[in-house]
Amino acid sequence: MRRLATDTRGQSGEPRFHSVAEAAHILGVSEMTMYRAIRSGQFPAVQLMGRLIIPKRVIDEIIDTAIDTGALVNTQDWTVDARVSATPGQREGQRA
Repeated sequence: MRRLATDTRGQSGEPRFHSVAEAAHILGVSEMTMYRAIRSGQFPAVQLMGRLIIPKRVIDEIIDTAIDTGALVNTQDWTVDARVSATPGQREGQRA
């Protein structure tokens, strides 16, 4: 059985998750755009009893990848389908 961490905050004391509204604000899109992207499988989220939350780490990694590569980042690369089809050794969320 997988053990769950009870701490919802990272070492810096910042929340480890964002609400859809917070994530939309950070990324400069509307809440509706975020909900549509999540529901269509184009943006990763966690659903807990009907509430959607977005891991802070996902947003940080997407932003870092865009900055580091200087290339277009497709958020769909961070969804379950992309991780399942990734080749061995390929970092999750990055294209081959």
